Amino acid sequence: MAWSGYEAAAKHFCPADLDVNVTGRSFMITGCNSGIGKAAAQEIANKGGTVHMVCRNRERAEAAREEIVERSKNQNVYVHILDMSSARQVWEFANNFSINNTVHVLINNAGCMVNQRELTEEGLEKNFATNTLGTYILTKALIPALKKAEDPRVVTVSSGGMLTQKLNVDDLQFEKGTFDGTMAYAQNKRQQVILTWEWGSQHKEIHFSCMHPGWADTPAVKTSMPSFHAKMQSKLRTEAMGADTIVWLAVSAAAVKQPSGLFFQDRKAVATHLPLASTRSTPQEEEKLLTMLEEFALKFKL
Repeated sequence: MAWSGYEAAAKHFCPADLDVNVTGRSFMITGCNSGIGKAAAQEIANKGGTVHMVCRNRERAEAAREEIVERSKNQNVYVHILDMSSARQVWEFANNFSINNTVHVLINNAGCMVNQRELTEEGLEKNFATNTLGTYILTKALIPALKKAEDPRVVTVSSGGMLTQKLNVDDLQFEKGTFDGTMAYAQNKRQQVILTWEWGSQHKEIHFSCMHPGWADTPAVKTSMPSFHAKMQSKLRTEAMGADTIVWLAVSAAAVKQPSGLFFQDRKAVATHLPLASTRSTPQEEEKLLTMLEEFALKFKL
């Protein structure tokens, strides 16, 4: 999964896929003041897209915006401040956004890996609140607006780490046993893959996809997985390499020729389970995940 894996994969990329002008199309990207989210925002701005940066920290978001505008010479880059771990805020933001703006593509990139079990002000475990419930509410709330747009898409940034996890619907908030932040994150990423598949089945007008960016040298990896970062630094991908498939899924005509609901790595749909792994969940478990998320979501709906 090192950058060399990217080099090999890139030999098979069709460069023309990204030779597009997306002027007039609106892209919402969460968690994009650094790392692969910022790299994706930059690429989309370079191609003329209107970019709505949804970030938690205003100062860092404004600095990132300035840089993106300066490099792309595209003024249509807007900052919105939102804490994805607050279910109420996510609902409120999405509903207000839909009234005033169009959205063609939603890129669910924001994520966190909190290594101690921590609760949000709403009493939810923080990884679950940000990575799963926040993503669920934002996507759900924007689906009506997306359905009004031409060629609507939702791209969710998952992780290959999810391959180690079987969906566990009996402990969504990691209340049992010893808390492990890396495992919690990977469990959330598995949930995103299941959600993508389910959404793709439910909403045929929208193209849904999720992806593994590869392991990239980003501030998030450095702070949440310091020993992994130190050991692997020379083998990690650049932020632009990590963002490549996000951008490809968000802008290329080739991406929407692929079925909706799949998991991608290096511009190719890949398996969501390792060979012989016992990580598959039953339709009942997946149904239960959706029901529980819907219940949580409605509880915080204003």
